[in-house]
Amino acid sequence: MSLKSFLIGQPIETIKEKHERLSKKVGLAVFSSDPLSSVAYGTEEIMFALMAGGAALLSFTVPIAVAIVILVAIVAISYFQTVHAYSSGGGAYIVAKDNLGVLPGLVAGAALLIDYVLTVTVSVAAGIAAITSAFPVTREYTVTMCIVSILFITIINLRGVRESGKVFSSPVYIFIGSLLLLIAVSLTKSFSLPRIGYHEVAGTAASIFPVFIILKAFASGCATLTGIEAISNGVRAFKEPEAKNAGITLVWMAFILAVLTIGIAYFANYYGILPNSNETVVSQLARTIFSKGAVYYTIQFATMLVLILAANTSFADFPRLSSIMANDRYLPRQLGNRGDKLVFSNGILILGFLSALLVVLFRGDTHSLIPLYAVGVFTAFTLSQAGMVRHWFKDRGKGWRKSAVINGIGGITTGIVLVVIAVEKFTHGAWIVLIAIPLLVFLTHKVHQHYLLVADQLSLKKCITGEKEYSHHTVIIPISGLQQAVINAIKYGKAISDDVVALYVSIDLTERQELLAKWDQHCMGVRLEIMHSPYRSVTEPLMDYIDTVREKYKDGVITVVLPEFVPSKWWHHLLHNQTALFIKGLLLFKKGVVSTSVPFHLKK
Repeated sequence: MSLKSFLIGQPIETIKEKHERLSKKVGLAVFSSDPLSSVAYGTEEIMFALMAGGAALLSFTVPIAVAIVILVAIVAISYFQTVHAYSSGGGAYIVAKDNLGVLPGLVAGAALLIDYVLTVTVSVAAGIAAITSAFPVTREYTVTMCIVSILFITIINLRGVRESGKVFSSPVYIFIGSLLLLIAVSLTKSFSLPRIGYHEVAGTAASIFPVFIILKAFASGCATLTGIEAISNGVRAFKEPEAKNAGITLVWMAFILAVLTIGIAYFANYYGILPNSNETVVSQLARTIFSKGAVYYTIQFATMLVLILAANTSFADFPRLSSIMANDRYLPRQLGNRGDKLVFSNGILILGFLSALLVVLFRGDTHSLIPLYAVGVFTAFTLSQAGMVRHWFKDRGKGWRKSAVINGIGGITTGIVLVVIAVEKFTHGAWIVLIAIPLLVFLTHKVHQHYLLVADQLSLKKCITGEKEYSHHTVIIPISGLQQAVINAIKYGKAISDDVVALYVSIDLTERQELLAKWDQHCMGVRLEIMHSPYRSVTEPLMDYIDTVREKYKDGVITVVLPEFVPSKWWHHLLHNQTALFIKGLLLFKKGVVSTSVPFHLKK
C-alpha cells in the first residue's frame, strides 16, 4: 500500500458522486461548525473591546449580543432565499456576478476566499487557546499544535466529503450539547446565586467616548456571523432535494447560533466574568458553574475540538468556490479538478498551506487575527444581498416584492456593519484585508485575461488554410558518449527522418578520441558532428548548432531526440545529472523545435 492510499484511501468512481452527498444532520456539522464555534470567542471579543472603556461598559455585552442575533436572523433569512434561488451553489460570487456584473462578483469571490483562509487560522488558534487555558503548560507549543491540527483537517478532507462529515459530526454535536448544558445549569444556579454583574468590579470608570467603544465591540462580535454563507456556497453537497435540505439546515444553524450567543453573553454578564488573555470567557464561566471537574474539562475539550474542526467549514467551501471560479477561468484550472476522492484536492492543499503560513506569521494569537476576520465575509454578505435584490427585480415572480424587501434590508444592514467594521478595525489589521481583496481581484482578472488570450491563439479560426508543409525535417541527437541509450535514440531518429545527426560537445580530448574510435562501428550511417566547448558548457553549443540548422532550413522543423536512461529506484535519480531535463526546458522557448525523449529503462 502506498503512502497516498494509506492517508487518502482508495479512489472513488465519478458515477458514485451522489452517494458522497450529505444529509441535513451531517451537513449541519460540516457547514455550520464555523458560525456555531464562534460562540466560543464571540462574547469574549465583545468584552475585550468594551474593557477598553472601563469595566462598567461590560454591561453592554448582552445588548450587543442581542443586536448580533438580530443580524444573524436578517442574514439567515436573506441566505435562505439565496439557497432556493441559486440551488446550484456558488453563493455570493455567483449571485453578484450574475446580477451586478463581473467585477462585483470577483470582489465577493475574493473576499470569501480570503475570509476562508482566515477562518481556518482563527478557528484553529482559538481551539488551541481553549487547551492552553485548561493546561497552561502547553502554551509554548501553540504554533506547533496549530499546524498539526491544520494538517490533520487537511488529510481528513482529502479523504472525501462524506468521510470528513462522519469524523467531524460527533464533536460538533457534543459541543452544542455541552454549551446547552452550561447555559441550562447556569440558569438553574441563577435562582440561588446572587447576580454579580460589573457594578462591584474595581476600576469601572467608563470611557468618555462610549459610543465608539460600543461600536468597536459590536464590530468585534460580528465575527460570530462568519460562516453563515457557507451553506449557500455548498448547496450541491446536500442530498436531493438539495435546496430544501440546505434551507432547513440553514434554519437549524441560525436558531442554535442565536440560543448559544445570547446564553453565553447573558450568563458571562450575570456572573461577572472578566476577559483575560490567559483563560477564555467560556472556560471561566464553565469553571464558575462546574468547578474544575469532569464537566468543565468536557466543555473545554469539546470547545477545542469544535473550534479546530470549525476550520472544516472553510475546507468544505474554499475548494468549491475556487473550483467554480476556476471553471469561469478566473483562477488556475487545476483548482477545478476533482481528486481521487471526488473532492477538489488542489484547493484543499492550498487552503491548508496558506492557513498554516498565517499561523506562523501571527504566532497563533487569536486576538491578533480577529480584526482581519469579518471584513471579507461582510463584503460578500452585502454584495450577495444587493445581487438578490437585482435578481428579484429582474425575475418578478410570485412574491418578488417581499423577497426584494427582505434582501434589501439584509444588504443595507450588512453594508452598514461592513463600514463599521472597516473603520473600527482598520488600524488593528483590517487594512491588510482591504488591500488583499482588490489585489486578489486584480490577479483573477489577469488570470482570466491570460486564458482568453490562450484560447484565442489556440482557436481553429487562427489556422491558415492551405499552409505549406514543412520543407525539411532534421533530427539532432545530443550525446555524451556511445552506449545503448544512444543506439536506441539513433534507431528512433532514423525511423522519423532521413536527415539524422548526432551532436557531441567536446570537453575532454581523450573522451572525444574514444568516441571517434567506436563511432563508425555502431553509428548505422548517422553522421557525427563535434562541437568544441572551451568553457565546458554543454547547452550553449547545442543551442548554437540548432540556430545554424534553423537558418539553413527556414521552412523546416527540427526534432531534438534526447537519449535518457531511467533508474530503477527513485533515489538513483539523485546520483545522475539531469541534463536532458534542462535541455527540454530550454527547447520549450525555441520556435520550430520539437523535443522528445527515448527512455532506456535500467533493471537494477
